[in-house]
Amino acid sequence: MKKLGVIVNPVAGMGGRVGLKGSDGDEIQKKARELGAKPESPLRAIEALKVIARLQDQVEIITYPHEMGEDEARAAGFDPRVIGSINSGATNPEDTMQAAQDMVAAGVDIILFAGGDGTARNIYTAVGSGSEIPVLGIPAGVKIHSAVYAVNPKSAGEAATLFLEGKAVNIREAEVMDIDEDAFREGRVSARLYGYLNVPENKKYVQNVKSGTRSEKAEIEGIAAEIAANMKHDVIYVIGPGTTTRSIMQKLDLPYTLLGVDVVLNKQVLANDVSEQQLYEIVEGKPSHIVVTAIGGQGHILGRGNQQISPRVIRDVGKENITVVASRDKLVSIMPRPLLVDTGDPELDRQLSGYYRIVTGWQDTLMYKVGLE
Repeated sequence: MKKLGVIVNPVAGMGGRVGLKGSDGDEIQKKARELGAKPESPLRAIEALKVIARLQDQVEIITYPHEMGEDEARAAGFDPRVIGSINSGATNPEDTMQAAQDMVAAGVDIILFAGGDGTARNIYTAVGSGSEIPVLGIPAGVKIHSAVYAVNPKSAGEAATLFLEGKAVNIREAEVMDIDEDAFREGRVSARLYGYLNVPENKKYVQNVKSGTRSEKAEIEGIAAEIAANMKHDVIYVIGPGTTTRSIMQKLDLPYTLLGVDVVLNKQVLANDVSEQQLYEIVEGKPSHIVVTAIGGQGHILGRGNQQISPRVIRDVGKENITVVASRDKLVSIMPRPLLVDTGDPELDRQLSGYYRIVTGWQDTLMYKVGLE
């Protein structure tokens, strides 16, 4: 039987909905809980494992106790072999690193882990420098810059299944990236390459590293002018994070949060850097519009760094009231893959799929597909 190692970082992604832009550190996790945050990674891990469940008689899952993998594996229908020990309810990065080392020692064929960039760093610290065992991430964090992650949980399950079946045996090195969260919360992006991990080669299911673009200033300014000129009176505008969307706030001469979600009404700031709860209370039942951009190289428009724009917010606003802005250079960095949505609600993700008119400049648009993978 093939051996699948499963590691779940149970606190990954908690800071997203409440606008904390990350989940690293005890104080941030405590603050996230005080703000009503709930774990994102367990349900995402279960979604991926349910895909692999069709190999239940051919795969042995080796995992850590309770919320670090055992609970999720059992919820997906597996009877896992549980190794190691943890202090349930108080796990830390050292637990993740120890779990990875123990799974390498147990001879797993691949490690599947749920978390964010911090979790990928922990896996790399534990096994990256000497192990040939491939890994694959289930995206569950606030920030996912690294290229070791699948594009969504279902894709993680599909990619792992193909590998375990021997249908996707090629391996490539993928970047492990992370950013300084303190600088991130201050609106500065300070990214660093920590190293490389082996991942199954699969362009359909595994994402690229986040990349910048060479977009000319005039193109970005044209996007801002186009959005600003077409803003409707008495309609609430939800402006997602990013440098492209920042230009809209600058065009309106309004204060903004580069890496947060801002809200505008009648070309005046209604709120800056809102949490998911604040945002829902603002838009519920009111005429509203969402403006988001794509992540260069990866293509995600929802579910990466803008988790405040949650499924219930999106449903209230409506698919028809979502505008995507992106320079042509950014779209070139993504082609030929579709733009991606990973909201945490698979049914909503399917509903959001289709062709969108992307604003690429002043009176300049093009049609581009949005899909799941």
